[in-house]
Amino acid sequence: MTMTHVQLLSVPVSDQDRARDFYVDVLGFDLVRDNPMGPGQRWVQVAPKGAATGLTLVTWFPTMPPGSLKGLVLETDDLDGDVAALRDRGVVFAEDGIQVAPWGRYATFDDPDGNGIVLQSTRV
Repeated sequence: MTMTHVQLLSVPVSDQDRARDFYVDVLGFDLVRDNPMGPGQRWVQVAPKGAATGLTLVTWFPTMPPGSLKGLVLETDDLDGDVAALRDRGVVFAEDGIQVAPWGRYATFDDPDGNGIVLQSTRV
């Protein structure tokens, strides 16, 4: 096998503009591309700064309704600081807040469509 990495992950959304604004303005991702893709479709790609893997914010997969993605995991070096900053930007975290696990700490929240995101800091 010659696969080297995950290039993209599709995130199903209902409104690409709203999703783009959330991932770029709230989460601080880079906007990699926002281009026409075909009749009535756009390619909207975002990624964490410096990341090898990006996200495409998609509306065209009938088997992927908006909000159906669960378990998108984002790694951080400063969980407490990022949770505080995201709360200041209006992100609502699960009631249980920051959780401790044998492998590290994490907090969960949803994007505007209900796609589930885990923000984690892994112990090294």
